[in-house]
Amino acid sequence: MKQLRGFKYRFYPTDGQRLELAQTFGCARFVYNWALALRTNSYYQDNISLSYTDTSNALTKLKKDPEKPWLKQVSSVPLQQGLRNLNTAFYNFFKGRTKYPKFKKKSNRQSAHYAPNAFKWDGKKLTLAKMDQPLKVRFHRHFAGEPKSVVVSRDPSNRYFVSFLVEEELTQWDKVDSEIGIDLGIKDVLVTSNGFASGNPKHYQKYQARLKTLQRRLAKKKKGSSNRYKARLKVAKLHAKIADCRKDFLHKLSTKLVSENQAIYTETLAVKNMMANHKLAKAIANCGWGELLRQFQYKCKWHDRKIGAIDRWFPSSKRCNSCAL
Repeated sequence: MKQLRGFKYRFYPTDGQRLELAQTFGCARFVYNWALALRTNSYYQDNISLSYTDTSNALTKLKKDPEKPWLKQVSSVPLQQGLRNLNTAFYNFFKGRTKYPKFKKKSNRQSAHYAPNAFKWDGKKLTLAKMDQPLKVRFHRHFAGEPKSVVVSRDPSNRYFVSFLVEEELTQWDKVDSEIGIDLGIKDVLVTSNGFASGNPKHYQKYQARLKTLQRRLAKKKKGSSNRYKARLKVAKLHAKIADCRKDFLHKLSTKLVSENQAIYTETLAVKNMMANHKLAKAIANCGWGELLRQFQYKCKWHDRKIGAIDRWFPSSKRCNSCAL
C-alpha cells in the first residue's frame, strides 16, 4: 500500500548556501507577513475578504516595486508557497481548528517550501533553485520514489534540515490478535490494559538546572550584542536537545505498541484545559501526550491498525476490567 511519508535529514550548507538560504527565508517570511497584513487590513478597513488569487496578483505587482528588488533575487516558488500556507492557515481558522494566523518572527524556525519545478534530485544529490552546488545532506536512511516536495528549514539553534515528501510502497506489519487500552499519566507517560508501564524519563527535569543557568546568563546580556546572540544560541541548543530526547522516547514507545497490537484505544483528554493548572502544566507538557497520540494515529493508518478514542465522559477509571460495558 502506497503512503505519503516524510523523510527528514540534517544538512550542512556552505557559507554561500547559508547566505542564499538566509535571503530565501527572509523573503518568504516577508511575503507571508505582508500578505497577512494585506488580508487583515482589507477585511477590517474595507470589509473585503481577499483570496489566494488576490494576494498572488498583488505579489506580482509588489515584485515590480523598485524599492524591493531583493524579492527577485530568490526563487519565486517559496514565495508563492508562503501565500498558499497563509491561505491554509485562514481555512483552518474559519473551520475552528486553529487561532487567527500570526506574523512570523525572525528568531523562530525559518522554512522555505520548494515544488518539484524548483529543485533537482538525481537519487543521491539535491540542488535547490538558483544554487550551483548540491546540498551536503547526511542521509541516515534512504527512500524510493521521486520527491513531491522539499522543505528546507533552520531551527532556532541554527541547525539546517531538509524534508522530502515521498509516496512509496510501505511494507505492512503482520497482523496480531492483541488489543490494548491506554491510560495517559504523569508518573508513567502511559499504562496499558495488560499491565505495561512506560515510565517517564522526565527529560526537562534532567536539564532544568542547566537551562536555568543559561537563561539567567542570557537575561543579563545587552540586547543586540554578539554575547547575547551566543547566549541565546546555547539556550536554543539545550531546548533542541530536550525536544529531541523526548521525541526519540515517544517514537520508540509508539512504534513498540503499534507493532505489538492490532487495535489501540486511547482516552480523550482536554490537554489544553489541563495545562491551565499551573502546578501540573510543566509535568504535562514534558510528557508530550499530544505528540504521542499523533504518532499513534498515523502509524496505525500506515500499518492498517485500528485506533479508537474513548468518550471523555465515560467512567473508565471507576470500572474494573470485568465490568460489562
